[in-house]
Amino acid sequence: MIDWTRASALATASALTLLLAACGEGGAEKADAAPVANQTVTAATVAALELPRTVTASGTISPWEDVRVGAETGGLTATQVYVEEGQYVRQGQVLVQLNDDLLQADVRSQQASVAQAEANLARETAELGRARELRERGFLSQASLDQAVSEERSARATLDQARAQLSATRTRLEQTRVRAPVAGLVSARSVTRGQIVQAGTELFRLVRDGRVELDAQVPEAELRLVRAGQPATVTSDQTGSTTGTVRIVTPQVDPQTRLGVARISVPAASGLRPGMFARAEINVGAQPSLVIPSSAIVYREGQAGVYVIGRGDVVSFTAVQPGVRQGDLLAINSGLTAGQRVVVQGAGFLGEGDRVRIVAPVTRDAATAAARQAATADQG
Repeated sequence: MIDWTRASALATASALTLLLAACGEGGAEKADAAPVANQTVTAATVAALELPRTVTASGTISPWEDVRVGAETGGLTATQVYVEEGQYVRQGQVLVQLNDDLLQADVRSQQASVAQAEANLARETAELGRARELRERGFLSQASLDQAVSEERSARATLDQARAQLSATRTRLEQTRVRAPVAGLVSARSVTRGQIVQAGTELFRLVRDGRVELDAQVPEAELRLVRAGQPATVTSDQTGSTTGTVRIVTPQVDPQTRLGVARISVPAASGLRPGMFARAEINVGAQPSLVIPSSAIVYREGQAGVYVIGRGDVVSFTAVQPGVRQGDLLAINSGLTAGQRVVVQGAGFLGEGDRVRIVAPVTRDAATAAARQAATADQG
């Protein structure tokens, strides 16, 4: 006897197995035949334009001219110190008084010597006059006249010597008053009252005219752009921002750091003091620059870069060094060349080696027209 129920179940199972097998083979063929989907992006060409450019640098505030004041005479005690650090002094102002008692006595002694020499010279001059008169009358020999001339010359030389000694002593006396060689701000004082001062010892340090400047350290790649006279904005966390001017660019580059120095003069009223840290933005004028849309920049592993479109519309990530931004454009200091194409919209979704499909970007006017067309179709 045939079990129809079991036979029916076996037939149904066989049919389902054949159906699934057929569907599986057809699906595999369909998967193998499906094309690889391309990412739709917009692109831009790297262009060369003249753009305003600034060079950013930082450094330490230093004196425009650091003047060190010392004593010209030595072995004397400082009896008075008239100025302190932070004071502004004028040129010729007395800063320190040294003990001058011995020199004052020497001056008085030598003044007496000069007076005596002058008296001797006056006597010998009178004697010479009488000798010449007697010689003309025939009452005096030529030898006696020559003797009188010699004695007058000797007296004159003695007077000249006494006067020279007096002048030297007065000069040393004047040196006991240490004066400011220039006007400026007293930045350091190393002398105290009662100190025995030696010749050449530094007593004060002055910032000439109170002027300071920023020793801005500029990378060697940008140093060629910086010139004397260019304006700069100098910023300090303590004093805020002030304007300055590049005074000079040093001709050397540090072989270790690869940095050069641009000295930027700042106003005396800026509040900046020697030793402070500050930053500068130097306006170097319009410079040839490679530019791309700023939205083309993406970051991969912390590195800024763009996706460059190559042969077959395959993209590759290229690291770049961004520069100054102007509107929607961004200058690129390194990494690209003029004429290359880079991905703009859609760059954030790409990976290395992806193939892209490039479309024209939709402008605002085109988008407005499309919206109006859609609205008209809905009304119809």
